[in-house]
Amino acid sequence: NRFKSSTVKECIHAILKEKLANVQYVPEEMSQLTKSLSETIKDRLKEEGFDRYKMVVQVVIGEQRGEGVNMAARCFWDADTDSYAHDVFMNVS
Repeated sequence: NRFKSSTVKECIHAILKEKLANVQYVPEEMSQLTKSLSETIKDRLKEEGFDRYKMVVQVVIGEQRGEGVNMAARCFWDADTDSYAHDVFMNVS
């Protein structure tokens, strides 16, 4: 399978919606939840046929308190072969 950002984004969003829709933000539980989510995303993408790709999955969970968050990443990139997908999910907490 060729890497399709839109397909991967849909997969990520479905997982986040399924796993986070009713989750309350409890700081002590977020470390384990981020690990679990990243593994679930990697496993699901492999099941979807993206197993031949090297993947980096980063999950960040924060509490909604009216504050902003800025994220940045840097990497060596080959525009012909490298790509990425991302998604943002928010629930009430």
